[in-house]
Amino acid sequence: MSGVDIITFGCRLNTYESEVMRSEAEKAGLNNAILVNTCAVTGEAVRQARQAIRRARRENPHARIIVTGCAAQTESQAFADMPEVDTVLGNEEKLKSASYRALPDFGVSAEEKLRVNDIMSVRETAPQMVKLIEGHVRAFIQVQNGCDHRCTFCIIPYGRGNSRSVPMGAVVDQARKLAENGYREIVLTGVDATSYGADLPGTPTLGLLAKTLLKQVPEILRLRLSSIDSIEVDSHLMDLIADEPRFMPHLHLSLQHGDDMILKRMKRRHSRTDALRFIEDVRKLRPEVSFGADMIAGFPTETEEMFANAANLAEEAGIAHLHVFPYSPREGTPAARMPQLDRALVKERAARLRATGLRLHEAHLDSMVGTQQSLLVENNGLAHTENFTLVAVPGLAPRAILQATITGHNGRHLTMQQTAA
Repeated sequence: MSGVDIITFGCRLNTYESEVMRSEAEKAGLNNAILVNTCAVTGEAVRQARQAIRRARRENPHARIIVTGCAAQTESQAFADMPEVDTVLGNEEKLKSASYRALPDFGVSAEEKLRVNDIMSVRETAPQMVKLIEGHVRAFIQVQNGCDHRCTFCIIPYGRGNSRSVPMGAVVDQARKLAENGYREIVLTGVDATSYGADLPGTPTLGLLAKTLLKQVPEILRLRLSSIDSIEVDSHLMDLIADEPRFMPHLHLSLQHGDDMILKRMKRRHSRTDALRFIEDVRKLRPEVSFGADMIAGFPTETEEMFANAANLAEEAGIAHLHVFPYSPREGTPAARMPQLDRALVKERAARLRATGLRLHEAHLDSMVGTQQSLLVENNGLAHTENFTLVAVPGLAPRAILQATITGHNGRHLTMQQTAA
């Protein structure tokens, strides 16, 4: 191989940062290298990263393999101990060309492989400019990094550090550049995006940032948010939901559970009632909105009744896109020290919650049949509606926006008939 290849795991923020990594590595003159941008959310994500590293070495015996990302930050020595790995870079180091220029030679010790600093010492998130997001029709922009909250199940603050925001002007400049390069939809992303601005002068909010982007960059046709924490949503964001057609009617919520006792043990800041009230308030403002949500099954101490409360919340809220995670103990987190459920029970509950999610998704698809929708065509014969529902659009050119009548669905995505150019 030649050049720089990147293997990305995890969230949209990682996807964005992989493009920054590519740019910085190429700027440094790196060649014949594979960068593995890992995720630490679950033990399974870490296992998949290690598996990908071994496969990459088998297929590219002479390439330099550089491992970075959240798992590399939190489990740096474990990755350095892998014989397939040449260097481990921290989450801050991976975004700097100097890190790639200073790479050690092949064949160094595990200790010399490590290039990982204390992420908690990082106080700023420097704006990163990218011209494209390879393989994607929608463009992601990092507006925030890190997290000041300490949910008991979550290792991510130890991989990302404390919350820090990208100045609003830099976000506007990045959005303008991406829009000029043909991206019709922009997605704002961060580790805890709704905490945006608390560390900036004047303490702007995520909603104010979104308003400013849409005002100052009229070329943005569709603006979307990645995962949000509903308890932090501000009045500016509610204004956009109510009145701005370019703000997409889909919100992905970090719910995690639907039982108040488990939410307290998770150290979440919202209750079941808070979540349902927020969803109801949004639907009153924008009836066509769809909701996605992350939920964890099998959290320590979860009883059958508590689990039922989580499934019932998804039903009551009408969650159209439910992402289910079987609880995965992460070493160093308080939840890992709590009484654990049997792993078979955790997997069984996750399967049941996924079945609930599939049923809710099919009901959502049913509700879309016969409606008129605006679609953004992607690269794989599929498109997204404004409320983030997949539609089959075989043979249509990526990046096109078209109007269509939804004619049916196959249980996974919608089918359509084009009604206007």
